[in-house]
Amino acid sequence: MQSNLSQLEKRAYLFNTGTYYQSYEVLGCRRVTPGQPTFRFTVWAPHAQGVAIMGEFTNWEPTLKLARLANTGWWVGETDQCKINDLYKVSVTQADGQEAVKIDPYALGYEHKPGDAAIVLDRPDFEWHDAAWLKQRKAKRPYHEPINIYEVHFGSWQRHDDGSYLTYPELADRMIPYLHELGYTHVEFMPLMEHLLDASWGYQLMGYFAPTSRFGSLVEFLTMVDKFHQANIGVIMDWVPGHFIRNMDALAQYDGTATFEYADPNRADNVRWGTWNFDLGKAQVQSFLISSAQYWLHECHLDGIRVDAVSNMLYLDYDEGKEGTVNKYGNNSNLEGLAFIRKLNTVVFQYHPDILMIAEEASAFPQVTGPVSAGGLGFNYKWNMGWMNDTLKFFEMDPLYRRDHMNLLTFSFMYMDDEQFILPFSHDEVVHGKKSLMHKMPGDRYNQFANLRTMFVWLMAHPGKKLLFMGSEWGQFLEWRFWSALEWRDLNDPMNKAMQHFTAHLNHLYLDDPAFWQLDHDPQGMQITNADDPQSGTITFTRRSETTDDFLVFVFNLEPIQKSPYRVPVPFAGEYTELLNTEMKEFGGTWTQPQKKLMTIGQPYKSEPDALNVILPAMSALILKPVNVHPADQAAPRSKGMKGEKEV
Repeated sequence: MQSNLSQLEKRAYLFNTGTYYQSYEVLGCRRVTPGQPTFRFTVWAPHAQGVAIMGEFTNWEPTLKLARLANTGWWVGETDQCKINDLYKVSVTQADGQEAVKIDPYALGYEHKPGDAAIVLDRPDFEWHDAAWLKQRKAKRPYHEPINIYEVHFGSWQRHDDGSYLTYPELADRMIPYLHELGYTHVEFMPLMEHLLDASWGYQLMGYFAPTSRFGSLVEFLTMVDKFHQANIGVIMDWVPGHFIRNMDALAQYDGTATFEYADPNRADNVRWGTWNFDLGKAQVQSFLISSAQYWLHECHLDGIRVDAVSNMLYLDYDEGKEGTVNKYGNNSNLEGLAFIRKLNTVVFQYHPDILMIAEEASAFPQVTGPVSAGGLGFNYKWNMGWMNDTLKFFEMDPLYRRDHMNLLTFSFMYMDDEQFILPFSHDEVVHGKKSLMHKMPGDRYNQFANLRTMFVWLMAHPGKKLLFMGSEWGQFLEWRFWSALEWRDLNDPMNKAMQHFTAHLNHLYLDDPAFWQLDHDPQGMQITNADDPQSGTITFTRRSETTDDFLVFVFNLEPIQKSPYRVPVPFAGEYTELLNTEMKEFGGTWTQPQKKLMTIGQPYKSEPDALNVILPAMSALILKPVNVHPADQAAPRSKGMKGEKEV
């Protein structure tokens, strides 16, 4: 026992210095020796006067008293009276002597809501079958690979006929063939960590080491991840290290003092989201949160974490009513938040260099995806919220006015290489009265789908990895509702079915052609050929792969007016083919035949050495691919893009 205490003291020291990144191995309820009946309960409550465990095995009386581990803030006790799946809570005699019943922050599972009792569980000795996936993941170059993410709210993707939830394995069995058919590389789940309030969509977390019991057990969660990996689909999950659930029986005032949250009430209180902010400068909170990230990546084999609400951790005045809050240097940077984020990413990539750390960050904070060694935050991807907002604002606009606002689309060309971006059409854009993507589009139903198809090509053509929220792929009309399944009956409508077919076709084109993604983060990967003629209502550019003559030409007509002939600048002379026309009848348009063999005209155009004449359908996008090309005899100088624009 003395040896065990010595080991605990060593780990407690690491925990208290913010350097114990696997603290889930010890804290919480853990079996002392594999195969033996004794469990140890370890709780961090530094200012408590006493701590006890109460549960089914104590008749819900706080009779399992824990002993203070001197100078550590930890309370420890053992018992052989509990068994797997028993429920329990933590009784804390707080700093002021008041009794409070709390959750176990390190529980690996909780009972079904509305209850919040923890469950006695072993760290699972799970038999994984994803070795081939993990080996392949290590060998990949994510920046030079296709990443096309399908964002999912688990409880409202599909449900059983009686309205009950799918289990984790059931969802995997239904979703895997769908993702293959639609052409997605990854699924990203909105938070599946334990939470109480459905209306929070999972972003007000309670259990930082437990998958929500709504959809099954921990083993069933691991089974789901394993199934996705065996099917060559990556799994990303949203995670919220900035703030936590307000409930006083959870983490808040855990030992009667500000334990997990800031001691300053102004900094602790998150007014906008009705939560408490973690004290990111506290060493023990850093151990807790980084251990949580490590748990999901290491123990649960996740392929990436999308870190929610990064801006809230970067700025002291991001929340409502915090205007004028400054740090010791007189500015609004959250110094503790900045240091924590850099530490988080540094540690995670030391252990898992092949995963994705994605920032949901809504400001223009510099170097979010820059290396920590160069002053960056250390993420390897950032959601491009500016691109998303500008794109939606443009496509929601009546085409009559678009010529005066083409800069909404072209402005992103100025900064597209500043970060490693993911381009998101996420859940946030199809809820709270914002309308679904299809419903945002102007015009009658035919034109709404024509606009949506064109916008999806804009998404896939623009440099950056891709993300689309569920239901958008077929143009669901209704806004997303977290309390019910998607409107799958929409697919009985020919236009919705054609839209789904179009999305699948476009996604597979994306997967199959490196020009879409191989140089996403290299300025040489995109050549802007016509973006400075707003009165044409058109944009053209070329995307390249690492092979010189492997490229795609994208042509966008952003008005409901056919343009014929329309001249398209191209980098090589020769023959081209129409890889995609969004107005083909099979996709919901009116064209029955593609444009046949396209030959260059032998004349430079728009600073490109040659050009094609095409028919550009109304409200459409074309993708043209070289078939048999060669350098033009008189190559004109390469375009440097729009005036005042960064060279591309």
